[in-house]
Amino acid sequence: MPDKPLAERSSFVEVEKDSHFPIQNLPYGVFRRLGDSERHIGVAIGDYVFDCSLAEQSDLLAGDLVKATSPFQTHSLNRFMSLGKNRWAEIRAQLMDLLDSANPTLRDDATLQEKVLVPQDEVTMELPVEIGDYTDFYSSREHATNVGTMFRGKENALQPNWLHLPVGYHGRASSVVVSGTDIVRPRGQLKPDDGPPTYGPSRLLDYELEMGFFVGTGNPLGTQIPVARASDHIFGMVIINDWSARDIQKWEYVPLGPFLGKSFGTTISPWVVTLEALEPFRREGPVQDPVPLPYLQSPGRYAYDVDLEVTLQAADGQSMVVTRSNSRYLYWDIVQQLAHHTVNGCNTRPGDLMGSGTISGPTEESFGSLLERTWRGSKPLTLSDGQTRTFIQDGDSVIMTGWARGEGYRIGFGKAEGKVLPAATDE
Repeated sequence: MPDKPLAERSSFVEVEKDSHFPIQNLPYGVFRRLGDSERHIGVAIGDYVFDCSLAEQSDLLAGDLVKATSPFQTHSLNRFMSLGKNRWAEIRAQLMDLLDSANPTLRDDATLQEKVLVPQDEVTMELPVEIGDYTDFYSSREHATNVGTMFRGKENALQPNWLHLPVGYHGRASSVVVSGTDIVRPRGQLKPDDGPPTYGPSRLLDYELEMGFFVGTGNPLGTQIPVARASDHIFGMVIINDWSARDIQKWEYVPLGPFLGKSFGTTISPWVVTLEALEPFRREGPVQDPVPLPYLQSPGRYAYDVDLEVTLQAADGQSMVVTRSNSRYLYWDIVQQLAHHTVNGCNTRPGDLMGSGTISGPTEESFGSLLERTWRGSKPLTLSDGQTRTFIQDGDSVIMTGWARGEGYRIGFGKAEGKVLPAATDE
């Protein structure tokens, strides 16, 4: 296909102007057709899924790479992600050409289209990756400052290490779930201010607006990924809701950090947007002062201009947009996070998930959690019918979404959505 400026490319598949999934995006996901248990790998295009697994079987995806690796004849993206940056670009170029409005191969073959193009409302999305490890960072200065101010006062808001390294903790990969999965309110120990600890359901359930990235190619144990080459190891990004039980967390986190207040559920969006698709939206991040140590000095422009939005929807359908933020606010960028994670020789593997930590901006509307939006419950939010919220109630749904704005198109992530169910009864 002849080269075209990215903004001028179009697909023969109809794509609405505000769609998250134009030909410029082509994010990867794993899906099942309704009534079928077989999982396939696909990319989103408009309101359809292009079935990469069947396209490969039909020789629509060709070349020595495809024949040698069969990247889509499996049930997760891990095999494909392990092939590396150059291979990702090669396959993406093939997909973009196949779906281009100027290419007759698929455009003029209605039978083949019916085989490999499936309406999104006729599929069930699955977790796209077999996640071996999950690490969550704490990379928003505004968020860290807000939380520190609440609990330690304005003068001691940031801990002494925060401006020197990307703080993080190892999360629980087994409880990462795909959008649409219900979240059961967790139980645990709760410590009132004026008495001994009690046991029961969390009363202070919260969302955390985050973005995350998947490691594509990892590093062997005992080696590190240099910051200048870290982006080569990152396959793509998702939206994350790192659900948090603030009352359980408050009592348990000293001295070793988050545990049961976090590990009961983490929701991710089903579509993995590649770094190549996000390339036009790289921006300079916040000025870092003090200047990081040499191993953490980012090559620059790894803050992504992605608008983020959180909607809280009550069980009766009443809803409110509670957060509008942007991932460019992150102080520590993704290449710094990965470089720091591996500087001690920690190995990473295809499919490892790294979360950004809560993304908050400079205004109340841009705060990425209810803890901040309601300032520990002191400023309740009011829904359209007069209901108020300080934290999440049973039956509430939290819906996160995000998109980058191109010239006449959007690069979107779809939704990361979860509904809160009542706490399970003790057996």
